[in-house]
Amino acid sequence: MDSDLRRAVVVTLTDLGRSDDCLDRADAGHSLAAFADMHEAAEPLLRLVLDPHDTYVTRRTAQGLLRRNDRAGLTIVASALAVANDNHADWIHTAIIDVLSIFSQDLEEALRLCEEMADGADDRVARGAGRLLESLTVIDPVLRPA
Repeated sequence: MDSDLRRAVVVTLTDLGRSDDCLDRADAGHSLAAFADMHEAAEPLLRLVLDPHDTYVTRRTAQGLLRRNDRAGLTIVASALAVANDNHADWIHTAIIDVLSIFSQDLEEALRLCEEMADGADDRVARGAGRLLESLTVIDPVLRPA
């Protein structure tokens, strides 16, 4: 893995995430989600999930983070939910349904990770994980193992 190239991509996507065009910001957020495990990506991703100008950016970024179905992605979504206004929270919830209502295994893993995060030391993440758990517990996934 070339960490210098990965940092360069994060910098480039962060710059794209500052564009005046909402489609650029949405593409940046969705793509930057692949790098959520890098410290440098966390703040730009949080900013894009809480985009003040267009909730399409919120939804696309949250979808990318949730599709990771790992602690890094869920932590950023939980952090955003902890401080999101009702409008942003609704669009994050929509992304949750988009991503986690299909496969039961994905939902179960997200529930497990959120339960761990809800008991964590970081108050903001714990508060957001609690909100995330509320959304996850009402989902009835479409596909279950045979």
